[in-house]
Amino acid sequence: MKNISIIIPAFREWKNISRIHIALKKILSSISEFYDNEIIFVNDWSNDTTWKEIQKLASKDEKIKWINLSRNFGHQQALTAWYMKASWDLIISMDADMQDPPILILKMIKQWENWYEVVYARRIKRNDKFLKKYTAILYYKILSKVSDTQIPRDVWDFRLIDKKVLKTFKKLKEKDRYIRWMFAWIWFKTCFVDFIRPERIHWETWYTWKKMIKLAMDWILNFSTFPLKLWALIWFFIIVLSSIFFLYVTYDFFINWADYPLYKWINIVLLWFMWLQFIFMWILWEYIWRIYNETRERPLYIISEKINFK
Repeated sequence: MKNISIIIPAFREWKNISRIHIALKKILSSISEFYDNEIIFVNDWSNDTTWKEIQKLASKDEKIKWINLSRNFGHQQALTAWYMKASWDLIISMDADMQDPPILILKMIKQWENWYEVVYARRIKRNDKFLKKYTAILYYKILSKVSDTQIPRDVWDFRLIDKKVLKTFKKLKEKDRYIRWMFAWIWFKTCFVDFIRPERIHWETWYTWKKMIKLAMDWILNFSTFPLKLWALIWFFIIVLSSIFFLYVTYDFFINWADYPLYKWINIVLLWFMWLQFIFMWILWEYIWRIYNETRERPLYIISEKINFK
């Protein structure tokens, strides 16, 4: 009998906890003859009754386990908290908002039985708002061009990995982490299970624009050297442009005897490149900050309480 561990980070999801638990138990009971299972909720310091809902479930079922973080460390750190402690044959991560359909777990396990080591749930259609939908599409297109890692499109943190992949993941120690890209970097034998992502039922997502921008910066700066290479391209462009200006002014002055206030154009160009310098100084400091953050010995997360762990 193989063992399946299902990881669910939860932040302000008290209305969805019982719903996802019922759906998962129904799915897991259908394969209980071949797979033992456990469900681990990682409460990322929700300031509502999410942890009480999880406690109720855990008090009735020893296969429901709970990790409570000491403060809100973030979605990626909440996932990492369990990945670093997991040791079962199959590990499936998913969100608590029911936008990751539990029925897909059966298809993902089937692919694993076909010798795939990483199985992603891939969204072929998403019911997001217009702005979020098309900014995501644009971002993926840009990132696929500049990233040093082959990036799976339209996947989130709904994935299955086996024990061998988990063992490799535990060796990755970076602190500014984006787990989806870390598994893309590991890769192994990968396949996809396609689905249409349903709408969120309760409330709006807690993944705010601020968090998404922060995550986008982590993606680009952690998995691509393109911003640094872009600085070299701009530098080359400045040399070419300044050379053209010099040749033009020289020709116009000595051949055409032109007399015009060129300093006006030079001032505009200088102001433009001063603006570019500030942008690239900011990018450089982002890299320096990440270097500093990696050298600190602070833990990625702190566990304040655990339930049903031996």
